[in-house]
Amino acid sequence: MSGGKVRPGMSEIWKPHVVVAAVIERDGRFLLVEEHTEHGLRFNQPAGHLEEGESLIEAVRREAFEETAHHFEPEELLGVYRWRSPDKPGRTYLRVAFTGVVAGFDPTARLDRGILRAVWLTPAEIAENRARHRSPLLQRCIDDFQSGRRYPLDLLVDFADAP
Repeated sequence: MSGGKVRPGMSEIWKPHVVVAAVIERDGRFLLVEEHTEHGLRFNQPAGHLEEGESLIEAVRREAFEETAHHFEPEELLGVYRWRSPDKPGRTYLRVAFTGVVAGFDPTARLDRGILRAVWLTPAEIAENRARHRSPLLQRCIDDFQSGRRYPLDLLVDFADAP
């Protein structure tokens, strides 16, 4: 077995959904996306699933661009967060959040399906919209960012291409 386990009544091995998120602050505002979800329009950091063959850093660059049309350059690791979705039993997300800077913007880029817009909001505006957060991870990442939490990117080791 590959480290997962089969739960009673389940035919497949449980695995967490690995996602990356970009926590981007500029001039006291954070870059968020407003997106269509099964629960209506929600706010989130630019975030998405790690894809086969890509590193975590490649994934967060890709996701940030696909969802905001901003080129994101990760500089530090903010944290690793585990969250179990109450709406989807058995679904656990493992979020790797990065901080960094915007290194450009492409006004011709089309945003991912489901993304209504990218928007810069103040921490107060984000808190005021808590009922529209996609998950509690949005606010936790903002809080951690504001508290100064940061880790070097060299904590991440990628053996994907090792012989």
